[in-house]
Amino acid sequence: MINGTALILGALVTLIGMPQFINYVRARNEGQMIREEGPKWHQKKSGTPTMGGLVFIVAIIVASLVTGIIFHGAEVSLWMLLFVLLEFGLIGCWDDSIKLLKRQNEGFKAWQKLLGQIVGGLIFFFVIKETGFSLQLAIPGLGVWHLGSWYALFIIFWLTGFSNAVNLSDGLDGLVAGLSTIAFGTYAIIAAHQQNMPVMIFCMAVVGSMLGFLIFNHKPAKVFMGDMGSLALGGALAAVSILLNQELSLILVGIVFVLETLSVILQVLSFKLTGRRIFKMSPIHHHFEMLGWSEWKVDIVFWIVGLIGSVITLISIL
Repeated sequence: MINGTALILGALVTLIGMPQFINYVRARNEGQMIREEGPKWHQKKSGTPTMGGLVFIVAIIVASLVTGIIFHGAEVSLWMLLFVLLEFGLIGCWDDSIKLLKRQNEGFKAWQKLLGQIVGGLIFFFVIKETGFSLQLAIPGLGVWHLGSWYALFIIFWLTGFSNAVNLSDGLDGLVAGLSTIAFGTYAIIAAHQQNMPVMIFCMAVVGSMLGFLIFNHKPAKVFMGDMGSLALGGALAAVSILLNQELSLILVGIVFVLETLSVILQVLSFKLTGRRIFKMSPIHHHFEMLGWSEWKVDIVFWIVGLIGSVITLISIL
């Protein structure tokens, strides 16, 4: 009942709000600028409405709060998840706005985005610390590490790393929306197993909102989520893994996001050290495009990889 309420509300708000948002952006002729160094065939996507993350962020907040109030699950952990979603979303919103105003694909400077993410991570840390949250990290084979205040550094690294990882992965129609549905759905199951109602409510609200968004975002996309959406989803996903005390499970649940990020790091290191590129283009989803894969094929294969990682995680935890 709780799961269904959050999921349905998230989907409904997204389905109702997205067409209006798309029409508004089109009327103002404000669309996404496509990178010139990206695949040539992506240039036809130029002008597609972006910042669709605004709609599903509102949908997630509404679905989470309404469900939380009805079922008495509006606890501190739910508020903190909404804080991370909104704070990282606002960072992305500012970034997207700069791109649209300047009609370019470059927004925030790296240090500006990092500063905002660090501030968000510190606030998240201090609040959960005050609630008596266990500041420890379970590492397979190495036992439980009690980090104390050092846990703040881990939170900053985790939230910043995965928000940027999801942002890097958002380069194909529907890719991140599908992967996020799988990842948050996985954590909803884990939260239900732990009887952690606030986290379960939030995750199901995200799943519903993503399913609604996917209708408009699958190829050919009518709208992109923008940095506003991808940074918010990545930060929230990392926060969920922390609040469930399943931090390192995100390496498997978010395996595609991890591989996308590693492909960029390896590409840059290889080129700087040897002058050669490992991949035809990075992030790695573009590599497969350059090999002749269609966007749908890349999406489906990557979704399957994400699903396999999630299933392995569930089998090992439940």
